[in-house]
Formats: sequence, C-alpha cells, structure tokens
Amino acid sequence: MTNQPLRAAILGASGYTGAETVRLLRNHPNVVPVAATGNALAGKTLSDIFPHLRGKYDLDVIKAEDVDWDGVDVAFGCLPHGTSQDLIETLPERIKVVDLSSDYRFRDAGLYSETYGREHIAPERTANAIYGLSEHAAERMAGADLVACPGCYPTAALMVLLPLVGSDVIDLGAIIIDAKSGASGAGRGLKEGNLFCEVGEGVHAYGVGTHRHAPEIEQELRLAADDPSIEVTFTPHLIPMTRGELVTCHLRGDVDQIHAALSRAYEGQPFVSVLPLGSPPPDTRHVRGTNDCRIAVFPDRAKGRVIVIAVIDNLVKGSSGQAIQNLNLMMGWDQALGLDALLPLFP
Repeated sequence: MTNQPLRAAILGASGYTGAETVRLLRNHPNVVPVAATGNALAGKTLSDIFPHLRGKYDLDVIKAEDVDWDGVDVAFGCLPHGTSQDLIETLPERIKVVDLSSDYRFRDAGLYSETYGREHIAPERTANAIYGLSEHAAERMAGADLVACPGCYPTAALMVLLPLVGSDVIDLGAIIIDAKSGASGAGRGLKEGNLFCEVGEGVHAYGVGTHRHAPEIEQELRLAADDPSIEVTFTPHLIPMTRGELVTCHLRGDVDQIHAALSRAYEGQPFVSVLPLGSPPPDTRHVRGTNDCRIAVFPDRAKGRVIVIAVIDNLVKGSSGQAIQNLNLMMGWDQALGLDALLPLFP
C-alpha cells in the first residue's frame, strides 16, 4: 500500500474504455484520477458526457496539452490506435503507462505497420513493451514502465489457448476461434454499422479472414509454443447487446487433458474459473460488469475434437479491468486490488 495514492490521467476519457476505467478506479484505494483528456469534448465535465458518473467524478475534460504532467504518476491510454502512440511518446519518461490501444501490442513494428496501416513511431519501445495478459505476464510486469493491454478478443481466446499450446495437449495446426462481442467493443464513435437499426435483431460476422486481432493472437501463441508456423482461423461476430464477449475454441485433443491443463494454469487465480466437466456452458451474463473469465471444456461429438468456451466482459476483463489489474502488478500490489468487490450484474 502507498502512503499517497497514484495520480492517474485518463487519456481519451470520453470513450467507453475511458469511462469504464474511471468507474472502476472509484473502488481503488491507491489510485485517484486527476486528469481526463478528450480533445473533441474539451470544456465539458466527465459527468456531462457520462451522467452515470455525476457526483462521483466531475473532472473537467481538457486537451492533452493542457494537462499538468508534473501532477500525474500514471497514464491510462484509452485512445484509438495511432492516436495513442502519438500522445504517449510525448509524455515525461517517469510516467508509467498502461495502454489499452493496439499501439504497443506488437513486438515487431513491421507487423504493426502491416496490420494497422501506419508506421510505428517508437519501434524499440513497442519491441520492449510488456504484453499485459495479466495471468500470463505477472512476473514480467513488476516494475514495468509500459504495459500494452491485449485486445478484448485476444484476451478471451488466449486465456483458453496459452496454457494449451505449450503443454502438448492440442494439435497446433487445427485451432478455430469463433468469437462474439457486444457492440461496445467497436467504440463510441459514430459509425453506420453501430447504429441500433444496423445492430439490433441480427448477428453478423465481420473482418472475416482479415481481422486485426488474428495476428495478435498468433504472435502470443507462437512465442508460447516456440513455433513460428502457428496460424489460427478467427471469425468475430457482432451481437445485439451492449457488453459481453464469448469465444468458442474448436480444438483437436483429449478433453480430460485439456481440462486438466487449464485447471492447473489457473489454480488460485482470483479472476479465472475453469468450470468442472459437465457444467452448463458459461453465459456472458455470469461475468457482466466484472473482471472475471469463465472457461468450460466439452467433448465434441466428432471424435478427437474438443470445444472450449470462455466468457468475459469486453469492457472490464477485456479492457479497463485488466488495465487496472496490470497496474496493480506493475506496482507490486495485490492484483485484485480495487477489482475484487465486483459482482456480476444479473439479470
């Protein structure tokens, strides 16, 4: 515990992940938001933009150049890709950064450029950033200055796959990920595809065969398995709900070995539950509003195939909650600090 709380700046506080980070920090005894940036909405207060924060956080939203960085200890980067690195690379070196964008997730700046269509302005820094999948990077995060939080889809998929690819229990050449997310995963910007009439009463796939999160997932699997040939089939779908994410991983292997490997990997972890064999499939409602991940393993009727389902809240474990968990690990605090009191919002 610290004598004085860390002073946090929320970069891009006017978006969903920014607002969620602020909401979750309300429960944190060691961190207090002192600055909220949002260039397009500068001049408003956070509670003007997000009335649910009224009376809790009425911070003025200001432009990044108007922040008094001498009064900031840690920055949460809640900006879109590209915009995030452009700002983060101007911050004083002493400020710790937890970035929720994709800008520092790729160790290879060339792969970032290929995937996101722009050059990285700090290739050495992205090469050395910690990829912050909390349960799999805890030891590396202690004392880190920059942690890159995974995307929401990679978070859910890698929670299933990382314990398996290095334990010789699945066929590395037969990984299929069917993923579904609520509309908040696309951000708060005005886009035709996010309009109610476009999203409601239907489900559709997008980024079929081309989604940017596939290379991110492959990067981590290849490192874990020490196998640069691993490729995944990844198909995301947008479903008509606000928050929540469900991934179904179709694998080749033995159901008991897969369940045992996952159970061993997450034994004692505060936010991950591997359900007993025979349990009903997990539901996104079971983790809504929490930093939890629930995983269930099922035998497929097709011989030698196994189905593993994971659910998270894309705005919490898939974004802002994991960011706070990562800050806890960076600071040497209990990883559950400020997050352990969150119970699922049900119904």
